[in-house]
Amino acid sequence: MLQLFKKDLVFLHAPSVYDFREDTIMFGPISDVVPSSPTFEMYPVGITSIAETLEQNGFNVQIVNIAYQMLRDKNYDAEKVIASLNPTAFGIDLHWLPHVHGSLELAKICKKYHPGTPVIFGGLSSSYYHEELISYPCVDFVVRGDSTEEPMVQLMRAIKYNLPLHKVPNLTWKKPDGSPVINPLTHVPDNIDYVSVPCYSYVVRSVFKYANLHNTVPYLDWLKYPITAILTARGCTQNCSICGGSQFAYKRVCNREKPAYRSPQSLIKDIRLIQKLGQAPIFVLHDLRQAGQEYVDEFFDLLKKENIKNELIIELFWEADDSYFAKIAEAVPKFSLEMTLETHVESIRVMNGKFACTNKQVEETIASAFKYGCRKIDIFFMTGIPKQTYSQAIECVDYCRHLLEKFNGDKRLALFIAPLAPFLDPGCLAFEFPEKYGYKKFCHTLKDHYNALTKPSWKHILSYETDSMTRDEIVKSTYEAALKLNALKYEYNLIDEDLYKQIEFRIKSAQRVIDEIDKILEINDEEHRQKELADLKIKVEQLNRHTICGKDELKWPISQRFGNIVSLTSVFVKLFFTELKLFFNRVKLLFGQKMRPF
Repeated sequence: MLQLFKKDLVFLHAPSVYDFREDTIMFGPISDVVPSSPTFEMYPVGITSIAETLEQNGFNVQIVNIAYQMLRDKNYDAEKVIASLNPTAFGIDLHWLPHVHGSLELAKICKKYHPGTPVIFGGLSSSYYHEELISYPCVDFVVRGDSTEEPMVQLMRAIKYNLPLHKVPNLTWKKPDGSPVINPLTHVPDNIDYVSVPCYSYVVRSVFKYANLHNTVPYLDWLKYPITAILTARGCTQNCSICGGSQFAYKRVCNREKPAYRSPQSLIKDIRLIQKLGQAPIFVLHDLRQAGQEYVDEFFDLLKKENIKNELIIELFWEADDSYFAKIAEAVPKFSLEMTLETHVESIRVMNGKFACTNKQVEETIASAFKYGCRKIDIFFMTGIPKQTYSQAIECVDYCRHLLEKFNGDKRLALFIAPLAPFLDPGCLAFEFPEKYGYKKFCHTLKDHYNALTKPSWKHILSYETDSMTRDEIVKSTYEAALKLNALKYEYNLIDEDLYKQIEFRIKSAQRVIDEIDKILEINDEEHRQKELADLKIKVEQLNRHTICGKDELKWPISQRFGNIVSLTSVFVKLFFTELKLFFNRVKLLFGQKMRPF
């Protein structure tokens, strides 16, 4: 009977650097324009869909966000927690490469206390580096691809019931003698309606099932600002040169020829659930137009019937016109936009594949969105992109001024600049063909990236420089552009004086600390060097978050964080009966397995 309650798989989400609470590392602004901190405590949404699929197939699965727990509680002992666990297997995500240090360190801890328990890796970076990853003694399996729900079900059955491994699709594993085996990457579904991504029903059930809220919280401020998201596709139609999620990268890493979309009906089902949980904004991940006009029409026609109160955040990969924004405005009462221009230089955008249109078309898109009531437009620029010079990195702020002048200082314009950091995405065009795109790579292997993350400043962590800018220049241009943009925002009353002064102080302080770290690194004596770095720790920690923009600049207003008691109760009751059904399924599976003849 105890098998009914045993945890079959425990997912562990690692901090970027395992020792971040002890080490002095100036991460800089690498996470200032994303919800998570430099610890990258936000786990990939695919973990929840894998967990849900496994539970539907009779397994007990728990997520433990180690990174979040370490952030929220300085006394949280990750090693002690892992030692206390006793699952059939551990799962560790290595989706984003900045997690390579923490992920491998967690794997080592798992093996230290549970040497006989399999450790499974997955995610895009795991898929790219699967042959190197499987060579580590602390890694037993790597599940490759972008849709690993079914391969994980087959793998967990093989582990639990001692079944052969050679037929599990997408699996890299090793024989008892340590020699690697690479099964073909054949599970590439062309439709992903079989599960919600992310799966909020699993997350809510998990909180009650394992009586722990904090293990599944996605990032540090989520309980105060519970923004949600829905994934519309796996794969992409675009070929941006620096994106590990581009068409080229998905083909190279995941054997995916074309995107797999979730149907409009399945997206609407998720939106219904999210609305019952609360009225936080819903981020629609990927440009809906990738799937074609018929898909767009069906989605917004269905959405219009729902009468949702949540704000929708729509992502644009290319320019849009009145017809698109009219359709959005008709379907939802509130919407905002996300536009990653990367640069104001049209020729660079064309080469890079991001918003490969004219600035005139960009501005027409903004005007059209405002015309139909768009509440906010986040526009992102980057430093360190292909063929960008130092002056071009700074001049993007002049283009920001042009936008503010053109739109009369409209406060709905939210302008940001951030570096391409810390790494080039493995599998993207620029990573595979660096000379063509003007890159010099400092990191090639998984171990290279692991070692880079232990460097004391983000300048030295950077895995590249370009033929137009050195590492020093990428760092300097980032801070210089951020200072100019901060002053511009204040000039146009986009931020108040207090925030303007805070950001200016933090940027200038960061510049000084970067210089201090460079001087410390010149010290030959290791003990003396480490002492000097330790003395900087408090100052570095204060500058590791919200250096180049305010912490609330990326947020949208929320009228009600969580749903009322009636809607929440209806969700919890439904999920209770779902859990009851899954329990009886496990009973049938367990006793059915026991009665099978040998």
